Amino acid sequence: MLASLGTMPELARQLSGLGGCTRPVRLDGHRTEYEINKATGEIGRTLHHLDSATLPAGQLLIRCNNRRATRCAACAETYRRDTYHLITAGLRGGKGTPEQVGTHPRVFATFTAPGFGPVHNRPSSGRVCRCGTRHDQEDAALGTPLAPDRYDYEAAVLWNAHAGALWRRFSIYLRREVAKRAGLTQRAFRKHARISFAKVAEYQKRGAVHFHAVVRLDGPEGGETAPPTWATAELLTDAIGAAARTARVDGPVIDDRAHAFAFGRQLDVRTIRTADFDGGQELTERAVAAYIAKYATKGAETATGTLDRPIRFLAELAQAKLTDHARRMIRTAWTLGGRKELADLRLQAWAHMLGFRGHFSTKSRRYSTTLGALRTARADWRREQANPIAQDPDSTLVLAHWVFAGTGLSAGETWLAASLEPAPGTEGEPTA
Repeated sequence: MLASLGTMPELARQLSGLGGCTRPVRLDGHRTEYEINKATGEIGRTLHHLDSATLPAGQLLIRCNNRRATRCAACAETYRRDTYHLITAGLRGGKGTPEQVGTHPRVFATFTAPGFGPVHNRPSSGRVCRCGTRHDQEDAALGTPLAPDRYDYEAAVLWNAHAGALWRRFSIYLRREVAKRAGLTQRAFRKHARISFAKVAEYQKRGAVHFHAVVRLDGPEGGETAPPTWATAELLTDAIGAAARTARVDGPVIDDRAHAFAFGRQLDVRTIRTADFDGGQELTERAVAAYIAKYATKGAETATGTLDRPIRFLAELAQAKLTDHARRMIRTAWTLGGRKELADLRLQAWAHMLGFRGHFSTKSRRYSTTLGALRTARADWRREQANPIAQDPDSTLVLAHWVFAGTGLSAGETWLAASLEPAPGTEGEPTA
């Protein structure tokens, strides 16, 4: 086996650069950098040439960057850290966001899904579940219907499919509610303040999506400007409650049954304190960022026991290890997806996600930096480590051609990658 791995030290260095990614993308191709004469524009000497055929693995390997912990734990951890920095930047500044955002009114809100039928739960009051049992926290029955045949699977799947649209409707209503409380018209509100947010979707054990969000009230230019004097966390909290109660999205009519969707009655909105207020029960910036980042890498498969990849045929469920509840949710999504009037929901393509097809983490444009900017900064850092002598981009021509050649590692590469310690320097590698 080892003989097929080529030069062991060189291959080990290539694999260590993946940072633990277990499902890298394999590319065939080449990349060449040429020196350009600024005065004449003529192509000069070759500065650097990379050919995938000369690499130890025979191909260029790049990280899969999958956010799902069940697919690639290493890349999911990177995604989680990036999300943490993105959220933190919007709470205390940094990464191009001014530090004064830490003084703006900020709240942490949780928006739940409506009910589709009674499920096994652990009441916060310490009472037993409706089934008469006091469930353990790890009990597999939690979140499953008490009476599966009477559970509204159709509405549950359609809720997931419309949750993103409901959030967009809520964000519109929130601006209206804040403006109303400030005594302003919506047009005038834009000249005085701006609402910024970052949210993440989480699956409850019953398979219904709900949202956690940081909502911030800024001046008219976002975090760069101070909010008006009337802007308070209390005003923002009150406006969020009103907007959440008002927001509603009409769904499809199926077999003479009209569907409409609104948030559940349980709405939790709490003011975010600074990192200095970490005693007692105060909600701190660090706690909020860590909480949201945790759910950025978890999909329905973690909470509900469903699949972490799409299915092509419903018959695949027969071989899958699923809970009965998840199986019925997927089957319902697949069946609804076969109806022509629901084609725009793409329910069969997202059946493994129980109908939800939105992004797991989203933010408004002015909230803070972006995940793309963080990835770019990390890639630039790696290039600087590999080539400390920086090239002038205005005097360099890069020609590259890459084609997809597959994913994953061979058996030998997997064995070698598992035996490697983290590459020197990656433990302290910046995630931004």
